[in-house]
Amino acid sequence: MSKDASDVEGLLLIDKPSGPTSHDVVDKVRWISGLRRVGHTGTLDPLASGLMFICVGRATRLAEYLSDMPKSYHATIRLGQETDSFDSEGTLLRERPVSLSAEELNLALGTFRGDIVQKPPMFSAKKIKGKPLYKLARMGQEVSIPERSVTVYQLELTNWELPYLELIISCSAGTYIRSIAHDLGILLKCGGHITALRRINIGDYSVDEAVSLSKLTPKNWQHYLRPTDTAVLHLPRLTFSEQDSLFLLNGRFVRRYSNHPQDPLARAYDSNGNFVGIVLLEDDLWRGKKIFYKSAVS
Repeated sequence: MSKDASDVEGLLLIDKPSGPTSHDVVDKVRWISGLRRVGHTGTLDPLASGLMFICVGRATRLAEYLSDMPKSYHATIRLGQETDSFDSEGTLLRERPVSLSAEELNLALGTFRGDIVQKPPMFSAKKIKGKPLYKLARMGQEVSIPERSVTVYQLELTNWELPYLELIISCSAGTYIRSIAHDLGILLKCGGHITALRRINIGDYSVDEAVSLSKLTPKNWQHYLRPTDTAVLHLPRLTFSEQDSLFLLNGRFVRRYSNHPQDPLARAYDSNGNFVGIVLLEDDLWRGKKIFYKSAVS
């Protein structure tokens, strides 16, 4: 049943199965909800399963605040084989025997902790001159892929039965786990690729809180819909009077009180706890950056 997108908004925590693309998940939620204004906050490979944020209605305006959160994964790497996509869905390029000691493995893994530089896989959604790399790869085009700096906060070996390794990896947004597998294989001179990948955390949110995509129906999906401000709970909270909230709604500035934080961004509420939106601090004045207050007072 179709609904006006302005009537329903919020955030869904989805446990994506292995197989569908991120866009497939968005399409499924659109079909279930009857809404068109639905979007995700970052691509998860078809091979990968795990936590995805799906924004519904006006909550799509806050996707940027979710996409930059750190993420954690459980990854399985197969050493001794190199593929063009850096995962098991790609074409096998070469195969080599694997022989290494625990010391050699731990030394190699240590080079991927902290600040590292990596290249996105050619088969990825990263865009070069407006075109996704995977489309360029399918057309056989060779392009220069710029390196990027990322941070790996944690890289823990949880199981080791050659040629397979299981790792828990916590990293900054934009880190490609497939590239870690590929680069590890190069470092060990045997090749390597991802055979299984599960995203287990985004920021403070766990996949244990998520609902399986298969459980969502047109009748129950709103039961799992979280409030729009869920997307920005990591920002400091401010409370304004109803008058100041209306000022922000109408594009006016509101002065910063002494008990307000000096953070450049904050999430704002009126005195009744209604979400006003995101406010930006400029010259000791707050102004609305993304305001949601209209529905709260209508």
